[in-house]
Amino acid sequence: MFTGIIEALGTITAVRTEGTNRHFTVASPFFSELQIDQSVAHDGVCLTVVALNAAAGTHTVTAIAETLQKTNLGSWAEGRQVNLERCLAANGRFDGHIVQGHVDLTAVCESVEDQNGSWLYRFRHDTGPGRVTVEKGSICVNGVSLTCFNSTDDGFSVAIIPYTHEHTTFQHLQPGDRVNLEFDIVGKYVAKLLGR
Repeated sequence: MFTGIIEALGTITAVRTEGTNRHFTVASPFFSELQIDQSVAHDGVCLTVVALNAAAGTHTVTAIAETLQKTNLGSWAEGRQVNLERCLAANGRFDGHIVQGHVDLTAVCESVEDQNGSWLYRFRHDTGPGRVTVEKGSICVNGVSLTCFNSTDDGFSVAIIPYTHEHTTFQHLQPGDRVNLEFDIVGKYVAKLLGR
């Protein structure tokens, strides 16, 4: 389980395709603390560490075809920065919201508005069961726990403070870019119970 509070930015140093799988090698500041089999969220996608390279300071994760189809990982290339979060420690603070690292779908960034101290982003996504946002509710965008507003059936807005802009990949996000979305788990269960 994750909270959507990004710990660090990682940089993809290598991408290798093997059959329908894709292996991503990532350099990060907390490389030395990782272990094989550990779960790490990469732009909100829970992936398992399958290899470590102490000399290079990198870890490698594998994305299967299902993951590549439902997320934006299929477009990842060397040099890309990604948001990283390790799973929540049992004695840690719960600063964001419940995030599973199970991306529901991708959305398109429709607009970015510099508001002279913060940034306003608008996202649009396909409609469907469980794809529910509510005013002032939680949403996870590329692994970042955020509060949404201007919520509609197929979109929402978020406001980004300077700290989040500087310490996540939001600093690189442009209109037309695809992002990973994970809707609030509580909202998804309620929507299912209500047949929505």
